[in-house]
Amino acid sequence: MEKREQFEGKFEFLEHTADVYVASHGATMEEAMGNAALAMFEVMTDTEKVAPTHKDALEVEAEDEYALLYSWLEALLVKFEVNGTIYSKFDVHSIKETPNGFKLKATVYGEKFDSQKHPQKVGVKAITYHQMEFIKEREKITLMFLLDI
Repeated sequence: MEKREQFEGKFEFLEHTADVYVASHGATMEEAMGNAALAMFEVMTDTEKVAPTHKDALEVEAEDEYALLYSWLEALLVKFEVNGTIYSKFDVHSIKETPNGFKLKATVYGEKFDSQKHPQKVGVKAITYHQMEFIKEREKITLMFLLDI
């Protein structure tokens, strides 16, 4: 997959034989989660061609941060599969620890998928826990995960 300048510092695709291995980056967990979602949709299409004209509120809860990343990406993938909406902008407002784990609140922007406008790259079948890793440094968080294609 080609590397484009507008994604510099947001995410990168790592070497993997069969699936897509992603490392998303952010100064905060919220930013890294948003960039993880952007990377997933960039695997599927050219996100630069997805107009952020439709807005959806999204909340996901999970028992830990790994499950939160999984649930976040899965919820977006389900919205794409069920509603045909493809997204290009992700505002993760908050990630809060709760008595039951973690809760993420976000607003996501996109439009209905149109094969004439949105070039199809690779279909994402699922998010996996395999090789999922979080690297938390003082000024940067990196989320590494595999997308089953």
